[in-house]
Amino acid sequence: MSDPEILFHQNANAGVVTLNRPQALNAVTHSMVLQLYAQLREWEHDPAIRHIIIKAAAGRAFSAGGDIRDLYQRGIAGKPHLQFFWDEYRLNAYIKEYPKPYIALIDGIVMGGGVGVSFHGSHRIAGDNISFAMPEVGIGFFPDVGGSYFLPRLPGNTGLYLALTGNRIKKDDLLWCGLATDACASEDLEELEQALCDSDDVDAVLTALVASDGETELSRRQKDIDAVFGADSLAEIMQNLHNMAGLNDGDQSQWAQKVFSTIKSKSPKSLAITFHQLCRGRQLDMRKCMQLEYRIVSRILSDTEFYEGIRAAIIDKDNAPQWHPKSIDAIDQTAIAAIFAPLDGTSGTLDGELVFE
Repeated sequence: MSDPEILFHQNANAGVVTLNRPQALNAVTHSMVLQLYAQLREWEHDPAIRHIIIKAAAGRAFSAGGDIRDLYQRGIAGKPHLQFFWDEYRLNAYIKEYPKPYIALIDGIVMGGGVGVSFHGSHRIAGDNISFAMPEVGIGFFPDVGGSYFLPRLPGNTGLYLALTGNRIKKDDLLWCGLATDACASEDLEELEQALCDSDDVDAVLTALVASDGETELSRRQKDIDAVFGADSLAEIMQNLHNMAGLNDGDQSQWAQKVFSTIKSKSPKSLAITFHQLCRGRQLDMRKCMQLEYRIVSRILSDTEFYEGIRAAIIDKDNAPQWHPKSIDAIDQTAIAAIFAPLDGTSGTLDGELVFE
């Protein structure tokens, strides 16, 4: 028999969750989502459980995202797995509102679905090897699992920059922008976990951690990011990058050229969706953001762009996706607006708007 995909146990004051698919970079499956939701419900009402700790089995990743191979196979078979997203988004919102401290010990790669089960918690502890990204626009998707909520709330226009480029950031940048609340040396995470389990005062344990300070790569680039990504449209962002790339300042122009090329390689449709998603998300609470994302994913799963992106990156690995449309200039803004429209059907059903208990 294969090992369980996700493990649960009580250690003193803590309910401990372990993502247990290291061979698959701890990618989050539908079964894991359902099990985690059910266990959190149980622990919420258990007075012996003072707080939750979520971690991952040893390996290169905390969680590299969702199980996109499974999503691809279902999609090309004409059976898009919308139920997965319904349950995942419900879980994301529940974690955000969880009444007990929810502590994520994050080391290694964390993307997509892995972000959804960790970054909405009250405490996000970054290990030395943490590597965060929301790279969904590179596979014809969008930064979901609450990206519409937390990305627009990062300093300045940092969130939009990360969403449109899919660029990875490390521990110091995560601390600077607030995605991580604390940091811990990787070799000390196990000791920290036990200290958290033994204590009934999470904050008292975490005060002993020393956060990084000073400039980071993102903070040094903040002025340029804000100047470029504070535009009123996606086309204006690209024009800003083009203009900056033509400046005489070597460092600034090289950065702009690199960012311009990076964004040009992504799905134009996904870029347009993401731009509008984050603009709207800035004004919405977490629940409304998850409703918005469910509208988007309901339309995307019926389109071909997402499956073409996965094919090129994961299945055939030719890195030559055939995007439709092929350029930002060819985007149909009316079609993009329709992706955000309310869903038909009865509220609370799978085909209607996502609602919460």
